[in-house]
Amino acid sequence: MKTANGGTRRVLVLDGQGGGIGAQLVRLLRPRLPEGSELLCVGTNVLATSAMLKAGASQGATGENAVIYNAARADLILGPIGIILANGIMGEVSPAMAAAVSGSEAVKVLIPSSTCGIYVAGTEDCRLDEYLRRAIEQAEREFSLFK
Repeated sequence: MKTANGGTRRVLVLDGQGGGIGAQLVRLLRPRLPEGSELLCVGTNVLATSAMLKAGASQGATGENAVIYNAARADLILGPIGIILANGIMGEVSPAMAAAVSGSEAVKVLIPSSTCGIYVAGTEDCRLDEYLRRAIEQAEREFSLFK
């Protein structure tokens, strides 16, 4: 996988509200990251960022500019599907944030959530823990391209 900065592979976890999905992703990803990777988090609010930092992210930032800046630098982005939707996550995702994430060249691994009113055809109706497990498996497949 071509890295955004030519060296360190950046994995970015994005979340909003209380950061619960992001924190679980960080907790599951941390032990599986390949050597030379950096696990960053960005929250739409300070509560989400704090939860992801407590879960083990290396660095974190909060807000619209942090999403825009870090999405452009990431090699892999994970988070709930609302991070690519203008006004997603109960309005916490601005149109500029959604455009930055969806326009990023990073591979994106998104967790389906019916709370956004978005249903992805072809996905099974699963519990959150199953979606998280599948997201981590997909991330690991992407990690193999890091080498």
